[in-house]
Amino acid sequence: MPVHRPQHTVALPLLEREPELAAAANAVDALCGASPTGGLLVYRGAAGLGKTALLTEVRRLAEGRCAVWTARGGETVTPGPFALVQQLLRPILTARQPPLPPDRSAGPGDLGDADGVSDAGAAPGDRAAPELPAAGTVNVRELLGDRYDIVGPALGITPPGEQHADPQGVRDGLDALVERLATTHGPLLLIVDDAQWADLETLSWLASFARRPGRGLPVLVVVAYRTEEAVDETERYLRILGTHARLIVTLRELTGEATAALTRSALGEYADDVFCREVWAVTGGNAYEAVELLAKVSDSGLRPVEESAGELRALGASARGTGLIARLEELGTATTRFAWAAAVLGTDISLDLAVTLAGMDHEEAAECAERLRTARILVGTDPLEFVHPLIAGSVYRATPPAVRAAMHGLAAWAVSRSGRGAAAAAPHLLEVHPDGDPELVEQLREAAAEHLAVGAPDAARRCLERALLEPPLASVRTVLLYELGCATLLTSPATTVGHLRAALDTQQLDDPLRVDVVFRLSQALTHNNQTGDAAHVVAAEAARTPEGPARMRLQAAHFLWESVQAIEDDGPDRSRRLARMASGLAGRGNTERVLLMLRAFDGTARGESAEEIVQIAERALVDGGLPAGVGWTDTAWGFEPPALLGLSYAFADRLDRAESLFTEALRAFEISGWSGGHLAFAHALVGYTQRRRGRLAEAEMYLRESLRLADRVGNGLPMHWDAACMLIDTLLARGHVDEAAAAAERYAFATPYSSSIVIPDAPSVRGRLLLALGRRDEAVAELTATGEALISRGRHSVVMAPWSLDLARAVAEDEPRRAAQLVSYARDRAERFGTHTAIGVALCGAAALKEGPAKVELLAQAVAHLEASPCRYELAVARVEYGIAAGFPAELGWGLELAESCGADGLADRARRAMESRHAQR
Repeated sequence: MPVHRPQHTVALPLLEREPELAAAANAVDALCGASPTGGLLVYRGAAGLGKTALLTEVRRLAEGRCAVWTARGGETVTPGPFALVQQLLRPILTARQPPLPPDRSAGPGDLGDADGVSDAGAAPGDRAAPELPAAGTVNVRELLGDRYDIVGPALGITPPGEQHADPQGVRDGLDALVERLATTHGPLLLIVDDAQWADLETLSWLASFARRPGRGLPVLVVVAYRTEEAVDETERYLRILGTHARLIVTLRELTGEATAALTRSALGEYADDVFCREVWAVTGGNAYEAVELLAKVSDSGLRPVEESAGELRALGASARGTGLIARLEELGTATTRFAWAAAVLGTDISLDLAVTLAGMDHEEAAECAERLRTARILVGTDPLEFVHPLIAGSVYRATPPAVRAAMHGLAAWAVSRSGRGAAAAAPHLLEVHPDGDPELVEQLREAAAEHLAVGAPDAARRCLERALLEPPLASVRTVLLYELGCATLLTSPATTVGHLRAALDTQQLDDPLRVDVVFRLSQALTHNNQTGDAAHVVAAEAARTPEGPARMRLQAAHFLWESVQAIEDDGPDRSRRLARMASGLAGRGNTERVLLMLRAFDGTARGESAEEIVQIAERALVDGGLPAGVGWTDTAWGFEPPALLGLSYAFADRLDRAESLFTEALRAFEISGWSGGHLAFAHALVGYTQRRRGRLAEAEMYLRESLRLADRVGNGLPMHWDAACMLIDTLLARGHVDEAAAAAERYAFATPYSSSIVIPDAPSVRGRLLLALGRRDEAVAELTATGEALISRGRHSVVMAPWSLDLARAVAEDEPRRAAQLVSYARDRAERFGTHTAIGVALCGAAALKEGPAKVELLAQAVAHLEASPCRYELAVARVEYGIAAGFPAELGWGLELAESCGADGLADRARRAMESRHAQR
């Protein structure tokens, strides 16, 4: 239903905003031109300075030239997750006109927009742009494609599922949706007003959208917000938007000259200078207050001359604060109560809901609404809106706290009764006074579950934290703490640790739930870079748990976190205990299968027989694949066990198995919408299999994408360590030493290292980088310390941690005996591991210390082994070195061809130089 508009309005000029309007006009022209380009404009300033007026003008400039979709935050009720996204995008998906925001204009005979906006153009959201499709022409499922089940719940067009949605996956889905809409419906203009009151999920998406690579998308986003109201996370997101905006404008108060022009435009040219100066003095140049004051001057019949100037201050006071409330109370008790109800409901106020909250019949409510329209407090009929957010805020704050809380409770009851669910009622439930109500606690828990299912963990956290304040029954409080810990696991591991420890301290968990709490606590500690604490927690719990499945699961978790620690007290003892426990297992349940996965990886790190490792790994699978419950997206065990299994296959030269597992991870995370840290890690794993295969350019592509995805999640995370290490290793193989050094600098790839192990071994790769940079002494120190630490832990894999061969080359000239001992150690360990790759690489390392026929013979053996290996880059190295040492042009040519196919530019250059040198000698 259309919003009621005052009659006989007078168009007011938009004053002192020429640069801002010019920038907006240029942006709209670029959006609607022959080669459409979008961008971001941000207008900010104190309340009442004309932000909405500027947005209205932007809308007018774009009207008829592109699709324009709008949304606006509301002060009095915390919006639900993705509420403003739904305002922006859901209308086009349902082919319906979005609700009209208020024009913030005056009553009959009034002057126009309360923000000082010209009424020549419609306010944002007044009518659809002609590009909007007719009803029924948009196939939502087709538009969203594979992301329908991920994004649909956030948009409110499909019910949420049972699984927690990854917030980054939802944001990526919204990005893709907007891109498709821009493609199918032409350029888009997205306008967000009062963003300081937007829900955090919408702001998070806007900030992510603003940072997306590539600026060619024909989407112009225009955001306006109040600077004084933006705090905490809201301020952070708005700051990000400002950083990426093509224009960010801080609006200032109108000057005395502009206020005089506004006064004469409203009241007539005969308004004298003294009167105009007093208007400016009373309003401080605030456009909203100036317009409201001039409206009251017009209504009162006051002449705009010097003799009347003294009456302006009293008139102005009635437009804000206590003066406004006094004016409201003059309208009567019933009307005041109706205004309170409207303020509690916020924006897009349903008349039926307002009637329920105010406790009156429809006839009385209609009379109250009319009084409030006449008093320039409300506009519209159904829905109703406040003329300006400043009025809504003043009325809301003036509502007695007990009445306000009671009305929020009534609103929550009415929303729930309408069948919209607990999540829709949550904004009101959050404002009800704590009163020990078990039903309210259950409603908040239900709302939190819905929020998690749409990818809004912060909203879920707020609901659960409010439920704790109710307070709940003691038995429910324990479960609440657990649910709260689960809700914050991905977004705030440190917070999760506190909640889960508190749940354990209650001593009221049944045994199965207690085991689950302990495991999730250990996960949170690991994600918080406290892997040692994670191992200690599960070890302590296992010690107090009697023999049985629960104890075995805890023991498996203990081995898991011990296995991924970078430093541990007694690695060999832990390996012996794990070997004993796994020796008789056949993989009859998921705990046994996880133990076998851990045993396979531990054997890999220790450099045991690769053949036996593969046999152990095979027992962990079911019909050659991951068992149900231990998959990539299963939460019972997490992604770590299958990742360690895949790495065991990769180092055992079973790259086919590894690649299959890691590609499955990539697909599983994408399908599930887990496009944050999980997807980043999957890209790293796939990239590393490409590195092992010798597809170096492809590996670099995957690893850079992994880091890009990880960067969106945060800085200095465990996933950064793995992806950065793999990338540096790959760049060194390519011969791109400067790029490797830049990556190391970018990701602080140096001591102190991560508390979790890094693949491949981080200190080994850093030592190799230092050698490539010519920093020999530093490299020797790094690699020496690395070797000592790994040997003390019983970790002898020369493939996972190639420190010994690099150190041998580094000290060969000054310490030939030490170099020979290091090579002997590497060859012995390679033989024990038994893969063609390990043996071939060790033979190449040994050849580097030899000359003449001995060197040639070792390289010939290395080539023979590596020809049977799936690792093409290592074969290319051996062939090039063999061709150079033996003086075989054909072998050198094959090495060059293989190096080029691998993308090993540095190795290819070495081969070419050797060939050119031979030609020159002839």
